[in-house]
Amino acid sequence: MTMTRGTTRTKVLASVFAFGAIALGSQTAAAQTLRVAVPGSDMASLDPYRATATLDVNVTNWLFNGLVRIKPGQYNLGMIEPDLAESWTSSEDKKEWTFKLRQGVSCQGDYGQLTADDVVFSLKRAATKDTSSFFGDYAAFETIEAVDPQTVRIKLKTTVPSLLGLLVPYHGGNIVCKKAVEALGAEFARTPVGTGPFQVVEYQPQQFVRLQANEKYFRGAPKIKEIVFRYMASDASRDLAFQSGEIDLVNGKFEDSWLKRVATLPDTTVDVLGVPELHAVHLNMSSKPLDDIRVRQAIAHAIDRDAIVGFRGASLTKAASSVVPSGYLGYKSIELAKYDPVLAKKLLTEAGYPNGITIKSVQTTLPAMLTTMEVVQAQLKKSGINLEFQLVDHPTFHAQIRQDVSQVVYYGAARLPIADSFLTQFYESKAIVGTPGAIVNFSHCSAADQEIAAARSEPDAEKQKALWETAQQKIVDAVCSVPLYEMGQPWAWTNKLKFAYPVEGALSLSPPIDETTVLEQ
Repeated sequence: MTMTRGTTRTKVLASVFAFGAIALGSQTAAAQTLRVAVPGSDMASLDPYRATATLDVNVTNWLFNGLVRIKPGQYNLGMIEPDLAESWTSSEDKKEWTFKLRQGVSCQGDYGQLTADDVVFSLKRAATKDTSSFFGDYAAFETIEAVDPQTVRIKLKTTVPSLLGLLVPYHGGNIVCKKAVEALGAEFARTPVGTGPFQVVEYQPQQFVRLQANEKYFRGAPKIKEIVFRYMASDASRDLAFQSGEIDLVNGKFEDSWLKRVATLPDTTVDVLGVPELHAVHLNMSSKPLDDIRVRQAIAHAIDRDAIVGFRGASLTKAASSVVPSGYLGYKSIELAKYDPVLAKKLLTEAGYPNGITIKSVQTTLPAMLTTMEVVQAQLKKSGINLEFQLVDHPTFHAQIRQDVSQVVYYGAARLPIADSFLTQFYESKAIVGTPGAIVNFSHCSAADQEIAAARSEPDAEKQKALWETAQQKIVDAVCSVPLYEMGQPWAWTNKLKFAYPVEGALSLSPPIDETTVLEQ
């Protein structure tokens, strides 16, 4: 993580867009508006149980609470504290948990007080495939019941690696308001309702999402009264908007040069926020010629991850060292295939492809991801591997790769920082895309099913860790994927934006804006 601050602000004559067209209202209202710009063309979904794209998670982070949360500005699971639940207890075997809810928590809008029924509804929705992309995380939940309006009891079939971790406001742990979900139907994905410090009041496709302060927020009314979250695919436009003062907070280019350049701007803070996000190329092992391990090994040896890190920049990225990000509980550093294009060609010949192969990939046009894959494409070509792209916009990319139509899937992800989350979602056979339990196992990997399942319910911490380490080795040996690099999210903001706590990380991969955040005039 890198942080740099300037000292004075300069004026930029260029104005890249007419911000008044968004109708910010009076001068007073405008002064209370936090203006955010991000890459990408549009949202996919703000339903927290379907929000898998990073840009969508950025927004849902400001809308919802969980039963518990990680201390603001952190992502370590050892820093969990109360959120909607004021206290909790568990049985000695950790299979039964009881949560006492805060009094007086209001749903946004006119949907009344939050009760145990809302929590039960939310967690059951998170655990159901038809309504959640994270349902597999909740497979161990046997029953979820409202003991009384302020008490929720969860019973587990087996213990899980981090029950409290599944209940933070991240992915399936976000608590929604039942009446709002039922009243809004499909529209809930665009204008969701939670209990968080901000609420969605307007959405303009391919333009922006407008959030408004939740004045009834149980921790107090937010000091920032409005957030305009703009989609600006052009890197140059975002940069100019930030430099001219039309944007207060910007998600930058995934390049070392961007970080260094923006860090020199006056009155500016630059930071790379984690939890670490692991980027990997997933190989569909059910598709010829990728069903031959020698072909997958050839691809692994044809990719130079150190060169990719050099392209992305060492201040933003570092070479991957496993199929699980470093720093996650249960991570193990593993020796990955070394760059060796000569060996790659030899393996292809042994597999019966002396003249090389052609493989196809659905690929997003999101600049940061596309440029990385263009580097991979050029590297593969040197070893006789022709990677053909089918280019689509980012929301379409997320939809199509889950339809099992791509031989190669380039995917970057951060998850709850525990090995089980990555192993379960990306490498357990129950999670293979196109199957009833589909999550994001694009490779059709099943190499470590036994270890993944055993670790999930292993009560001994050391034995659990050993199972996770064995699982990672088996997945690497099977070449289910080629891990490329780890990275955080590059952000820059005006020093007028003040946080009440140190910003050291965030599960949402964006600065943790909450009721305490101040935007000085």
